[in-house]
Amino acid sequence: MTAIDQTEQLVLGADAQDLLFRDARTANSFSDEPVTDEQVQAIYDLVKWAPTSMNQQPLRIVLVRSEESRQRLLPHLMEGNRAKTEKAPLVAILAADTDFHENLPRVFPHAEGVKDMFAANDELRLNHANLNASLQIAYFILGVRAAGLAAGPMTGFDAAGINAEFFPEGKQQSLVVVNIGKPGENPWFDRLPRLDYDEVVTTV
Repeated sequence: MTAIDQTEQLVLGADAQDLLFRDARTANSFSDEPVTDEQVQAIYDLVKWAPTSMNQQPLRIVLVRSEESRQRLLPHLMEGNRAKTEKAPLVAILAADTDFHENLPRVFPHAEGVKDMFAANDELRLNHANLNASLQIAYFILGVRAAGLAAGPMTGFDAAGINAEFFPEGKQQSLVVVNIGKPGENPWFDRLPRLDYDEVVTTV
């Protein structure tokens, strides 16, 4: 089956496929064009509908806009990530709320006792928070692309330092820092290869 045939197997139009996947890249430089609160809200209002286990929704987002807050963030990033983060129009800290279970009676109301189950098991709660927030982070990146913006997600940072600086109560744990904006000058590294279908998929 050719690439064109594979594209035609999907309901989503080819242009949208390109926008979200094939032409989308991790940006390493950004223009000066601002990213508005309205754009971020539109992104969230789209991706909030994506699934999480038991509808847990543990993702929490801190938008770093002020110069003061950005200077608090930069020392915790790997040196190679600092310059592009300093210049990005918007930076988001994406974190997992380890107290997500407090919302379960509202967002998963038909399962009585599930809040207490997570409250009684710290390891289970942390595992679920990290897994499901990571799922939501992937959805968020797609949402950024759907808004016509580029995302530059980074995990090269001192998580403990960011947690202490931005989440001192200890209830949220940083997972990814994402630069957001329109691509700038020479924003892309060379495209790296992807594994083929037959290398990944096994039918049993």
